[in-house]
Order: sequence, then C-alpha cells, then structure tokens
Amino acid sequence: MGSYPTPSGSDHGERALPVTAVRPEILASWRRSQSLGIDRERAALPIDRDLDPDSRLIRAAAPVLDRLCERFSGIPVTVALADSRANIVDRWGDPVGLELMDAASLVPGANVDERFMGTSSVSMVLSTRAPFVVVGHEHFLHDLKELTCMAAPVRDPVGGAVRGAVNLSVPRELAEPGMALVLQQATERIGERLLELSTARELELMRSFRRARERGGHAELELGSGELSRLGGPAPRLAAQERLTLLERAVELISSADETFAEVPLAGSRTAVLRRRELHHGDAEGAAVEVSFEDTRGTGAPGPATATAPDGRRVPLLRRPAGTAGADTSGAPGGPHAAGPADAWLLLVGEPGVGRLAAEARGRLSLLNEAAVRLGTTLDMRRTAEELAEIAVPCFADLVVVDLVESVLAGEEPQPGRLRPGVALRRVAAWPDQDFRDTAAGGVDEPVGYPAGTPQARCLESGQPGTDSVVTAALADRVHPVDLLGEGEHSYLGAPLSAQGSVLGLAGFYRRGRTRPYEEDDLTLAGELAARAAISVDNARRYRRERHASLTLQRSLLPHVLPRLSTVELASRYLPADARAGVGGDWFDAIPLSGMRVALVVGDVPGNGLQAAATMGRLRTAVRTLAGLDLLPEEVLAHLDDLVSRAPDESGDEQDPATGATCLYAIYDPVSCSCTAARAGHPPPVLLTPGGTAKLLDLPAGPPLGLGGIQPYESATVGLPAGSLLTMYTDGLLKESRGYGDTDARTGQLLALLNLAGPALEDICDRVAGTFPPGGPHDDVALLLARVHALPGDRVASWELPSEPSAVARARALTRAQLAAWGMSELDFNTGLVVSELVTNAVRYGGPGPVGLRLLRDGSLICEVSDRSNTSPRIRRAATTEEGGRGLFLVAQFTKSWGARYMPQGKTVWAEQIPQPEQPPPETDEQALLAMFDDLG
Repeated sequence: MGSYPTPSGSDHGERALPVTAVRPEILASWRRSQSLGIDRERAALPIDRDLDPDSRLIRAAAPVLDRLCERFSGIPVTVALADSRANIVDRWGDPVGLELMDAASLVPGANVDERFMGTSSVSMVLSTRAPFVVVGHEHFLHDLKELTCMAAPVRDPVGGAVRGAVNLSVPRELAEPGMALVLQQATERIGERLLELSTARELELMRSFRRARERGGHAELELGSGELSRLGGPAPRLAAQERLTLLERAVELISSADETFAEVPLAGSRTAVLRRRELHHGDAEGAAVEVSFEDTRGTGAPGPATATAPDGRRVPLLRRPAGTAGADTSGAPGGPHAAGPADAWLLLVGEPGVGRLAAEARGRLSLLNEAAVRLGTTLDMRRTAEELAEIAVPCFADLVVVDLVESVLAGEEPQPGRLRPGVALRRVAAWPDQDFRDTAAGGVDEPVGYPAGTPQARCLESGQPGTDSVVTAALADRVHPVDLLGEGEHSYLGAPLSAQGSVLGLAGFYRRGRTRPYEEDDLTLAGELAARAAISVDNARRYRRERHASLTLQRSLLPHVLPRLSTVELASRYLPADARAGVGGDWFDAIPLSGMRVALVVGDVPGNGLQAAATMGRLRTAVRTLAGLDLLPEEVLAHLDDLVSRAPDESGDEQDPATGATCLYAIYDPVSCSCTAARAGHPPPVLLTPGGTAKLLDLPAGPPLGLGGIQPYESATVGLPAGSLLTMYTDGLLKESRGYGDTDARTGQLLALLNLAGPALEDICDRVAGTFPPGGPHDDVALLLARVHALPGDRVASWELPSEPSAVARARALTRAQLAAWGMSELDFNTGLVVSELVTNAVRYGGPGPVGLRLLRDGSLICEVSDRSNTSPRIRRAATTEEGGRGLFLVAQFTKSWGARYMPQGKTVWAEQIPQPEQPPPETDEQALLAMFDDLG
C-alpha cells in the first residue's frame, strides 16, 4: 500500500455532524463518560507498570504490527496494542505521533477504558467485540478530535475470545477506507499467530478449517459515520439466551456421530441453521459448526436450500445459490460443499470425543480464568461485587445479586465462623442479563435480611453453596429479587463469600425457568467464584481499614482548629490522595509566637501509609518545639535537618524515614509588616498583594531534610503590605496523572486562580480543591492560606533608654502614662513590677548599649525589653537570706507567660498579661509569696 495524499475537496475532516447524526453507540458512550466526570480536556489515566513484556499477545502481535507500520511508511500513523483489560501493552509508529501519545499519557501500561478515557475506539471494540472506527468529532476527548481512530479485536481462533485490540490512529484528513481493511487483516494474522502458539492439535484443526472454508469479500468504510461492513453484512445481533442456546446445540453437534445440521428457532420469525463440517489433518480429527440465519416470516416462506448428501440424507445449504430459490437442488454438483459461506459464521471448533460434560468443563475453566483476570482490579468492595456479577452473566446465570455484611462494608474485622440468621447485610450489586437490563436495579445499596429457613440463611449458616427453586408467585417475604426474575419458577444457587475463616457476604445466582437447573458441578464452580471474590473483598476491606486508620492518625496529628488571630486570617485544606495512591505525610501548621508574630509551616514527608503519617507527626512536634524557642527560620530547618540526619540506631545503617522530607517555614511580624521565610526542598509560596498579581516568592532553595550536609539554610525577608495573601502548599498541588505532568502549567493555573480570588479564604480553598478530578489528587495536598494585617500604630509604644540605673524609674513612668492613655490602668501595678524587673536585669547584665522598651496592645498586653547581651535568662531558686534572684520568679507569677528570643545582636525578654477589667485584681498575700522562697534545707 502506497502513501495516501490528502483527498482533494474532501470535507470529512472539517464537517461536524450534529448530535442527532452521531451513532447511538457513541451517544451512549458519551453519556456514560459524562456521568463518570471525565475531564474532556485531559483525562487522568491509571498506569499499570507491571506488564509482561514477553506475553503471548505481544509475541504474536509484534512482528505483524512491525510490518503494518512499514506498510504505512510516510504517513503519520501510530499503532497501539491493548490487552483485554484496555491496558496499552506496546506502541509503534511515527516518532512525532508517539511524542503526542506521551503528552496525552498514552504510555505503555495506561488504561484507555471508557471509565478513564471516555469514548475511544479501543473501549468500543472491547465492549462490542467487533471492529469499530471513531471519527474525529465522535471522540470524547478534545485532544483526539483531529484523528480518526480505527480499532479491531484480536480474537483467539480457539473459542473466539477477544484477547486484545489494535488501534490505528491517523489524521482525519488522511484516513482512507483501505486502512481499516489492512488493520483487520493484521488482527486476523495476529489471531493466526496466537493459534500457532497453541497446542499442535488445535493448530491442525484450525488450519484444516481455514482451508476448507472459502473466504473472501471486500469491506467498505464510510468516514462520515465510521461504519465498517463486509459483503454479506455483519452477523445478526443475538440475545444472551439465544447465544447460549446456539452454543449448547453446537456442542451437541460436535459430540454427535450422526447429526450434521440443526435448526434453532429464534425470536422475530428467524431460524438459525447450524451445520457441522468435518475436519481432518493428520491424526487430528474434529469438527467445526457454522451458523447462518433464515427469515421464516410469512406462511409460505421457503426453508433453507437443501442438497442430497452422499448417504442420501437432505442437508441445508449455508447459502442459497443464485437462481435456486424454490427449485429442487437434488442434482446440485458438489453437494453441500458447493455453497459459498458469505453469510455463514464460525460458531465452534472441537473434537467429537469431547462430549457435553467435557465441553461444559472447559467452559467452566474459561470462566474461572476470566474471573482470575477481572476480579479484584480495584481496592473497592462494591466494585469487586459488581465484577463478580458481570462475569457470571450470562454464561453462568441470568441474574446475580451480591450482599455484604454491614460491618465488613464499614471495614471492621468480621466475626469468625458462620453467620446466624438475621445478620445485617446490604445489597451492593444486582446484575441481570440483557433482557432485564432496563429494569430497576433490584434494591442496590439497601439493607437486606434473610430469616431462618430461607436458602440464603442456610448458606450463611453452613458456609457451603446450596441450590433451591424459586416460585415468584408464592413469594411473600421478598427474599428474592422478583422484579428482576419475572413470574414463574426459577433456579437459585447461593454461595457464601468466605475468607480467612469468616463469612463476608453472599452471592446469589439465578437461572430463569427450569430448563437449565443447577447441577453438582455448578455448586463447585459457584463456590470457587465466590471464594475468589471473597479474597478480593477481604483485601479491599483490609485496605479500607488501614487507609482509614492512616487518615485518622494523620488528621489527629494535623491542627484541628487553626488559631484565631487579629493580625492574620487563616484557612486550610487537606486533600488526601485517591485510593490507589494511599495516605501521605503532608502537614501544615500555624503557631503563635511572641510579639504577636505567627509562624506558618507546610511540610511533606515522602512515602505513604501509617509510617509516613507517624513520621509527619514526629516532624510537626519537633517544629512546634523549635518554634517555641523563637528561633529564626533557617535555624529551625537546620535543627530539623540535624534531627533527620541522625540514624535511629547509631550502630546501624538504617535511614530515617523522614529523609527527603520538605518543609517551608515562615514568620510574619505584624508590627514591621514583614515575612521571613526559609525552605528545605519545598516549593516557594505565592504572594498576592492588594491591587497586584500573584507571584512566586524568590526564596533561597535549601536541600530536603536529611540531605543538607554542610550546605547551610538561608532565609529571606520580604515586606507584606496589609491585606496581602500568602499561599503555602505541598507539591501534590502541582502534580498531575499519578504524580507526573507539567508543573509549570499547574503553577500557572494556581497563579491565575489566585488572581481571581475573592475576599473569602474558604472560597479560595474550595476553588483550588475544585481543580482536581472527581477521584481527588494523585498525591496528598496540604494548603494553607494567610491574609495578613498590620498592627495599628496606636497599639504600639516603644522607647530607647540609656543603660543606667535611672532608666528603671523612667521606664515605670513611661509605662504608667501609656497604660493610662490606653485605658488599662488596672494593669498598672503588675506591669510596673514586670517592667522594673526586666529593665533592671537589662541594665545589670545586658552589657553596653541602649535598652529598648516596647509595649504592644491587642487582646493582651505584651511588654518587651531588649538589650545587647545573648545570655539566657532563667528562673533560679533564691535562699531566704539572699537579697536578689527573685525577679524572674515574680515576672512569672504576675504574667500569663514570658520568654526570650534572640536577634542577630542581643535578645528580647517579653512578658504577656491578659487584662481582666471585670474583676478587681486579687490582693497579694505577701506572707504566702515569701513562704515560697523559704530555704527548706
């Protein structure tokens, strides 16, 4: 096949069909995609990294798809191979196209099922089990609307199971009908190679059938609609029960030594004609059953054309030859093999000695294999129950309902042993066959109970599968889903979901009517299906419990309520990762400091689970302890780095689980309206000033904790005008699909969102949280917002005094006058005592230089005295005969709290008092106060 130039005058690529012209399958898929909340701009695709590079499917497909890409050389096409679960297992094609696939996260391991990607050719093929073409405008994702995507199923010739799908994407203006035909030929060749990897006997039988059956015809592709059809038309659609009936009859034909054809009446005045074709190849003998369909509508409609077999019997022809309608074909040359198979379809291939029981056993084994692949794909108990029901219908049952114990759904440990009647259960799944699919979902998510004596109660008590008959007309207790069964007598099989010696729930399998009652082998199969589902349910329960414990621990370690401050408005959000990612170690904190300052902290511990949450709690406690010492931000990070760098065991090489943690520590001072911050491997904060635009603060980038070594941490100080908004966050806010993506784009999105932010901080948090998909972020996100305000100038008073004894009296006089101006004279005595003691100590021990005195008034009164000394003040116990040593003790007694903080030059000793104007100050008991200083020795 040569290159395909752009068709002149073609408007297929530019024409947008109205919704009414879109195929019903596409419309239905769009609705499902919208209900799942898939982002049409960029879907979040889960990626399974655990792929087998030497799987049978890849070994069969790789050479074929290599040649397919060579055949389209010069055309920008990409070819993707997906397995039966819609995971991309390999890709081929144009390098530019592969780069675009990388940008769209269509990498090996990505799941392109409709649940994650929306409408796509692969998902449509795996759901319809037929070739499908999705034309540009029919794609759900906007990024794909410039492409025409053609996909075809890869079928295993033995049994006809779909093992995967091949997708060919090409720019819509270059799409040609012949491409779909070449793609379908390639998938058929892959099926042949799958057969070559099968057993020798199966290989010989299928080769014999392929030689015996005439093949041919052409296909046409309509780019406007995406329809692909072969000459003779596609096989008619069959109901689930009709398919099962045809397969059962085909098994009987293969096992029979006499019968060569059969007729099976179908709905709508149709008849399915089954014909058995003998296969011989070496010592392998078998048979193939083909099916064709006749319309018998009308009283005098002729039946299928027949011919005389060599033994004299009349057998039907699979296709009525031209000109023989109504004519006697007894003399037709060639017998029944003369008919072409243009409207006949292969139904089953097997060996005559297999027999019905062996064929059914093979079907049960196939069902178990399917269950092994499809059960437990998520750590969600409800979804696992739904998967069990979907697997069993229609091959094993016409209806499946699954009930789980209420305590198990809550993640609690199930009680050991069997369950007594009346235990609280909840229906989590109800899946009928196609005929009842539109009926209401049989009480899903409603509590159910089974009284003693019911077949369900007997199964739960015995812990073993059991069968019973269901007569819906006689049911008064509604223990069976009558609405989904219909009237009549039906067969029921109950199988308890047992794991680790406990019963977790019950699966109920129903077959309508009594034509196919459940047998002993069915009990074994149902028990095995239920056991496999129970293991997945128990795993999901354990995961739910551990994740709940992790979240509980983590949230207990996070601040429950942020402090209410007059100079800083605070709001926060903690967004846990989705179920796949688990719980991380992100945290935030706001810590009030002396001088009405506040420390704002955000950190992130690597890893997930309980250990990450516990490590986060340890670091947060250390940060609060260091913040209480009034250290500078770079000193806090240096102490944290030293804490993490020390191994838990001095004699071992074990690494601290906090190694690699990141932290951002900032201190805001409302008096100077400045912020001093330092970071250890953490993203910088975002600053939005009043009337300005949001921007990242330029802070020195320090290494993550535990990796600092000799590199010191540095801080930077920036001015924050009153009303500025400071946004601090963890890197989960900048990550996209499974932790990877364009962080610059996410940062730009955050800045744009903050530029449009309103005054309400809670609304901003909600808008940031709304930027994530419905399933939540792929990494934990901690968000802390702080809108800062300045302390008004009339609430601050400061003086500079000489370092001499006369400064004490001067300090008392200035303090008394300022308290009178503020209307706080009730604190005159206590404040005068505090100021006298602190200024006296500064004059005596503070060294040369002036002494600073500052008063701050807000909800409390703060006295600060600064000097040039770095000596640490401390309370000591003075003897009875000593004249001094009681100053700081008195300060501690007459104030709410006190402390000291250090500056690059000198220190500041502060004391805080809470005014209580409603109550007069208590009289001081001098004798009791002096008694506290008695020397007991």
